[in-house]
Amino acid sequence: MAAAALFAAACGEKRPPPPIVTLERATDSVDVSLGEVATGTWLRAGRWAVLAPATEQVAIVDLEAGAVTALGGGSAGELRSPATLFRAGDTLYIGDWGLRRTSRWSFDGRLLGAAPVSNTVRGVLPRAADREGRFYLELAPHPGPDGRGNRDSAAVVRAGPEFTSPDTLARLTPLEFAEVMGPAGRRFERRVFSGSDQWGVLPDGSLWVARVFENRIDWRDPAGSWTRGEALPDRVLEVTRYDRELFLRRFPPELRATAQQLPFAAVKPPFEAGLTSPSGEVWLEKSRAPADSSRGYHVVDRGGRLRAEVRLPGQGHIVAVSPDKVLVYEPSTDGARLLGFAVPALRPSDSPKE
Repeated sequence: MAAAALFAAACGEKRPPPPIVTLERATDSVDVSLGEVATGTWLRAGRWAVLAPATEQVAIVDLEAGAVTALGGGSAGELRSPATLFRAGDTLYIGDWGLRRTSRWSFDGRLLGAAPVSNTVRGVLPRAADREGRFYLELAPHPGPDGRGNRDSAAVVRAGPEFTSPDTLARLTPLEFAEVMGPAGRRFERRVFSGSDQWGVLPDGSLWVARVFENRIDWRDPAGSWTRGEALPDRVLEVTRYDRELFLRRFPPELRATAQQLPFAAVKPPFEAGLTSPSGEVWLEKSRAPADSSRGYHVVDRGGRLRAEVRLPGQGHIVAVSPDKVLVYEPSTDGARLLGFAVPALRPSDSPKE
């Protein structure tokens, strides 16, 4: 008994397993006709900004009032082809590849100004900004005429407010490409269902990178030091024939024969997307099988440790996180719906604070 006690003391106290939280009932909802909402950001109270790239729309959503207000529409043409959306402080940023600029907006929908794209960063639109006004972008490798260059690493780059002095902060895992033969000869195509690293930025300039092959989140602090995250639970999902069929149904009939020639990955990645919460945690959207009745999310703290597993029943997915709620986009028979789900308070994190 004494030996067992000494052994337990030497090993230290084991952390309790992370809780499993199921989001069962929405607190608010509103029907929308925006097309598929890809991402969003919390503004304040019950208001959110959302982006639907396929229909080239941005809207301010007030869940409590049940209102949806289009942003930048009308003859003024402040938005043409919005592609990125993020918040920094009290400003909403929208990257527009059609207008080749990143515009700044107030939370009540007023245009505050815009910064044109810069050749310094090859015209790439930023995906985040910190409280110092510095932009963060992802620079893809030069593909080359046959796509061979896409097998190199992309880079997360930080640049000044005018896109000056770009600095590489992280290299991302190369994407999975396969060599295929087509009418024009050999080319390199990305494998369908293959994964990619995800990343995000906190207001103080801390950077997180979710590593798709290792299934963990690494953190870079503002001083440049890296913290390696712990390995997350990994559910291995094979890419099935049904997965392929569902993928091909997205294409018009006349294009499906061409789509069938694309290379497919053997297994799905451990996660498909990542969101940053206002409290500085990362929500990783886990891959799912077609028959799954819910979608899973890993909530990871600034020490790279798993704090909770959140399960969202149905076919929707989380597009933004607030201090106490998540915004969910859910397709429906009549179009689509945005829903707000309250998230129970998790136990305090022991990760470093901002």
